[in-house]
Amino acid sequence: MLIAVVSLSVMGAVFGLGLGLAARFFHVERDGAEAEIEAMMPGTNCGQCGFPGCAGAAEALIAGDAPASCCPPGGLQLAEALAARLGLPLDASAIQPQRPRIAEVREDICIGCTKCFKSCPTDAVLGAVKQIHAVIREACTGCAKCEEVCPTGAIELAPVPVTQQTWVWPKPVSA
Repeated sequence: MLIAVVSLSVMGAVFGLGLGLAARFFHVERDGAEAEIEAMMPGTNCGQCGFPGCAGAAEALIAGDAPASCCPPGGLQLAEALAARLGLPLDASAIQPQRPRIAEVREDICIGCTKCFKSCPTDAVLGAVKQIHAVIREACTGCAKCEEVCPTGAIELAPVPVTQQTWVWPKPVSA
């Protein structure tokens, strides 16, 4: 028993040292502007922009392959901030102001096919094969990927219900 404990401890120390050295030796510095742009993004990695997460969108923005309005969850505020930071043109009329939405499952027509479960980028959909699915409201980003793949139309995006935690004072309408 003592030999097994000692050998596993030595192996753990050797592998840990190897990983530490590899991390220092193969470290890749990120572009400071790319990290700054990624920090401005919502960070949900929902893929609504058509890029693989917020890091991919930041790369595309820096390279000039994406417009400043590429992030739908960020809305007009993020688009204006990105345009100002990167010096990109912005067509604010093309950005539709939208309320935050989350997915809701209609239990009466859910067949438990797990297509929504597999397509959710934030693991907000819970369920198993041939069981009714549910959505974790706090984890849902409203990306609509689950709604697109549902064969029965059991998933619909609905506005976030107004509660004490989600209520926001509306901005005044300019005349």
